[in-house]
Amino acid sequence: MSDQFPMDLSTAAPQNTFSPPEQALWWLAKGSLSLGPEWERAHDICQSAEGDPVHDWIHALCHLIEDDPGNAAYWFRRAGKPVEGDAERLWREIAGTV
Repeated sequence: MSDQFPMDLSTAAPQNTFSPPEQALWWLAKGSLSLGPEWERAHDICQSAEGDPVHDWIHALCHLIEDDPGNAAYWFRRAGKPVEGDAERLWREIAGTV
């Protein structure tokens, strides 16, 4: 999905050298940016560091994937980022900053 940081989606879990935001992005990519257990893992990571702008930005992405635009908009505001509607493009943008 991205060449921003190395991602081997064939493994059962992200590399242990990944930061929590990178792990959340990995889980979202592993789940093909859709709802499911991988989404849940990414969402849990984001919730564990609410108030951190990067975590809040990925949290917005989670709710964009969930098709909950109101909740996504809340997290975009918390992250200080403009509201985005394209999950794949947003994933790539975030991946380019972590």
